[in-house]
Amino acid sequence: MASHQVRALLMGGQACVFYGAAEFSRDTDLLILADTANLARLEAALHDLQAERIAVPPLSLDYLRRGHAVHFRCHQPEAAEMRVPVMSHWRGVEDFEILWGRRTTLTDADGTVYELLSLPDLVQAKKTQRSKDWPMLQRLVEAHYLQHRVEATPQQQRFWLQELRTPELLVEATQRWPELAEQIARQRPLLRVARTGQLDRLREALSAEEQTERQYDRVYWQPLKAELERLRHSLRTESRTDKERGSQ
Repeated sequence: MASHQVRALLMGGQACVFYGAAEFSRDTDLLILADTANLARLEAALHDLQAERIAVPPLSLDYLRRGHAVHFRCHQPEAAEMRVPVMSHWRGVEDFEILWGRRTTLTDADGTVYELLSLPDLVQAKKTQRSKDWPMLQRLVEAHYLQHRVEATPQQQRFWLQELRTPELLVEATQRWPELAEQIARQRPLLRVARTGQLDRLREALSAEEQTERQYDRVYWQPLKAELERLRHSLRTESRTDKERGSQ
């Protein structure tokens, strides 16, 4: 992607590894800028990776802009069997240009540059209906808090109060920054529970918050899944028709 200058941000499990919350993943999830020039660069990169599309929908700006993921499997020897899901939009996150502007850029020892979703944006992207994403989300924010809490910036304090999911650390954070916690509690009422130190009540509130987000995600994906099913049905129908014509 870098060699073809694809405007792409690493997200998903591989991005979590860079942020110190290891997750086993065969996928390299990419969020890309959906425009004609960038799509051409992406297609060139996928060609170098000997990547084949393995599911509907096809790779097109139309499907990407509507929020679909396009899935590929690589056959290039150094990337054999690696799956590459490509998206340009994700529930709850900003438009690509905004995400690009606040991305995290890392450089490996060999000079390879990696462009990642910022940590707050990655955390937001992890708020899905999938059960496996929520422990990872918790570990991401927890690791960041433990690393930076001694000399925390106001921006970091706000991020932790908005996103921490470890009850004991959330209690600690609300006690460290009580005025900010009270301000953010207008949007996240469970912070008031955290201020009391009642861990059982806080765990219940965190669970309810998670279930609400998971339901939002289900609702978001319902029309997209229905569209994919219609596309699969259409392709199956076309295939049967072609076979029938060929046998006549």
